[in-house]
Amino acid sequence: HFSCREQPIFSTRAHVFQIDPATKRNWIPASKHALTVSYFYDATRNVYRIISVGGTKAIINSTITPNMTFTKTSQKFGQWADSRANTVYGLGFASEQHLSQFAEKFQEVKEAARLAREKSQDKTELTNPALNISSHQVLPSPIISSNGPGEDKLFRSQSADVEITTEKERLKKMLSEGSVSEVQWEAEFFSLQDNNNKLVAALHEANANVDQWKKQLAAYQEETETLRQRVAELESQGAHDSSNENNKEELSQTLEELEMLIKAKDEEIQMLKSQKCGRWEAEGEREETLQKLQELEARNTELEQRLHLAEQTLAETLAEREKIQNEVTKVAEIMDVKIFELSEIRQGLAKLVES
Repeated sequence: HFSCREQPIFSTRAHVFQIDPATKRNWIPASKHALTVSYFYDATRNVYRIISVGGTKAIINSTITPNMTFTKTSQKFGQWADSRANTVYGLGFASEQHLSQFAEKFQEVKEAARLAREKSQDKTELTNPALNISSHQVLPSPIISSNGPGEDKLFRSQSADVEITTEKERLKKMLSEGSVSEVQWEAEFFSLQDNNNKLVAALHEANANVDQWKKQLAAYQEETETLRQRVAELESQGAHDSSNENNKEELSQTLEELEMLIKAKDEEIQMLKSQKCGRWEAEGEREETLQKLQELEARNTELEQRLHLAEQTLAETLAEREKIQNEVTKVAEIMDVKIFELSEIRQGLAKLVES
């Protein structure tokens, strides 16, 4: 509760914060919504205060002293330290203009507080201290409403001992008209604030989706690069297989030569066998012929084994080549799918950026 001796000099709307007493670094919001923050002048004690009330609780009750400093920390945020309250107050405004107006008024009231202290020390009686602010750019004025769409309500008033009744009635009438406008702008403000919260939530969700898509895109790119390396290895192996193709041709040619040789030897064996049944003119010639026949049969067996081994090697080579070709085809199909998925993700990112 504030006595009637205190009159508002300047009022605005802002989100109120106080510094965290534990860390002295983080801001703690004083309320969920913006509050009215006013400069007050106490004519009896000749002091100036910044006051903001939330419900039945005084959120800000800071007496302004000449050594205080209001600092703009961003385009819409400012702060000042109060050693008596052992805290730091922060205010978030709807626009840079509101912040500038509050900072200018802070400087004016601070200068008025300095002059009031000096005059008090000099024991000079002030006829009307509140009106003396006018000499230091705190100009007396009736309540002025300057409201705009999407902005917080801003009004000014100057305390003065109005002796004329008609002036008091005029001020009461303006206050009554201003209260109706205040309710309308208050409702519009909270509606805009709710829409802003929804837009912020949608933006956060969109950012989360973008981050997820970026991670998925990076994973696909990494997997695609791995597949490309695998394809390069398989192509290199395929080139190696082409050299094996030449070896295979040479092997086939050798097989043909061996088959012809075996066929010739078979014919020679048959001829020798037919001659075996004939009459031998000499025993020595017969023994020599038998020995030659045995050697030819052993040679024939060896050639057959070589032919079988060559056919087996050829079959293994063909099977390995077919396996490699199947693997290359499979990897190529996987790459086609991944490239298609990458194109869809890039199109989604492009649409998101355009939106």
